Amino acid sequence: MLRGMSTVSYFADDLAEARAWYTRFLGVEAYFERSTPDGVLAYVEFRLGDYQAELGIVQRRFEVTPSDGPAGQVLYWAVDDLDATLARLLELGAKPHDEPRVRGEGFVTASVVDPFGNILGVMTNVHYLAVVERNRPVLPE
Repeated sequence: MLRGMSTVSYFADDLAEARAWYTRFLGVEAYFERSTPDGVLAYVEFRLGDYQAELGIVQRRFEVTPSDGPAGQVLYWAVDDLDATLARLLELGAKPHDEPRVRGEGFVTASVVDPFGNILGVMTNVHYLAVVERNRPVLPE
């Protein structure tokens, strides 16, 4: 049984540049990194959002099924303001992938391709917000 998203991995040829780009976009530093035995940076990881989901960026030479273009599944990250998030991504050099699309009442998706060739999906999602609210601890009065 799937229990929830644990880690999503994106890939980059220049991991230091990708780390800096995602730090600018996310507004947080990577909390973890791993290097190869010869000292080459191989992986960095950020913790994000309400459930501290893990976004890992891997040196592309470790990609199992390399592609010449954007490929793979699209993971949509929940955001509060889709338009502002898209504007920020484009300002930082991401390229449009899929325009904002209403998928139903309270559900809007869009995606970009980051400067490293990964598809990054963003979404407003009323179900996500309901789960966050339901899981919010009740503080004593």
